[in-house]
Amino acid sequence: MAKAHAYTEATGRRKTATARVRIAEAKNASMVVNGKPAEQYFPLPLMLKTAYAPMQTLSATYTVSVKVQGGGLKAQAEAVRHGLSRAIAELVPEQRKDLKVHGFLKRDPRAKERKKFGLKAARRAPQWSKR
Repeated sequence: MAKAHAYTEATGRRKTATARVRIAEAKNASMVVNGKPAEQYFPLPLMLKTAYAPMQTLSATYTVSVKVQGGGLKAQAEAVRHGLSRAIAELVPEQRKDLKVHGFLKRDPRAKERKKFGLKAARRAPQWSKR
């Protein structure tokens, strides 16, 4: 007999950042990222706004616990947003449409292009000299 979880878990990704998000219903919204409050973990207000976007869009309150690794802080904030959106959609299926309209459920496929041989970067060719 499986024990019922008090939380819902989901994974969010962006570039090389991966966020494991756990949410539980609460009276007031709070977020802990890698053991620190989100306000302390994300240095810029824009990153904080990105991470909290799904809850603000739906006017919902959850206690959120996140383990995030890889990438930079901006990619991590977007990975948290993706994971949080997935978790909310799993917990409350009626809100899936609202999250989808804002583009929170789509994983951003953009990533760094690999370097090719014979070139200095992905597309940058060696400098050419006429003489």
